[in-house]
Amino acid sequence: MKKALIIIDYVYDFVADDGKLTCGKCAQSIDEFISTKVKDFSLAGDFVVTAIDLHDAQDLFNKEREMFPAHCYDQKGQALYGKTRQAVADTPPSQYIAVNKNRYSAFFGTNLDLKLKERNVHEIHLTGVCTDICILHTAIDAYNLGYDITIYKDGVASFNTLGHEYALEHFKNILGATVI
Repeated sequence: MKKALIIIDYVYDFVADDGKLTCGKCAQSIDEFISTKVKDFSLAGDFVVTAIDLHDAQDLFNKEREMFPAHCYDQKGQALYGKTRQAVADTPPSQYIAVNKNRYSAFFGTNLDLKLKERNVHEIHLTGVCTDICILHTAIDAYNLGYDITIYKDGVASFNTLGHEYALEHFKNILGATVI
């Protein structure tokens, strides 16, 4: 059985100091961890997935536009951050899946579930930002779709410390995920 590392929103707008909706230093501090995991999954013959916010400035129906500053509208904001960018670029194309999303969950309105099932993936490992928003919503959808879920405490970050801690407990106690 194959597994997949899903890197959620680990992009310039969410991580860089001058990103439009940055988590800042806490997100920057997980770059080495994520890039190492990408290499580990690639070497093991498993899959690497990037799930990246892709917003359309003309989409008047996306509720996020009312809740958060404009983000991920351009290539700079959507670019993978730091060492993770190169590690993903070095992943063999046959092991790489890219998903653009416009809601919190990497599964909502995307073909991610189909792509994973085509590749016989039943176990997913989540990294990226924000723990209590996009990671949490992706984990909930993964749970409802029947995936085994692992969350790396050293591979997720948020701009909300309380939300981050809540989400880690929720993953473990409500979704039955492995939190390591």
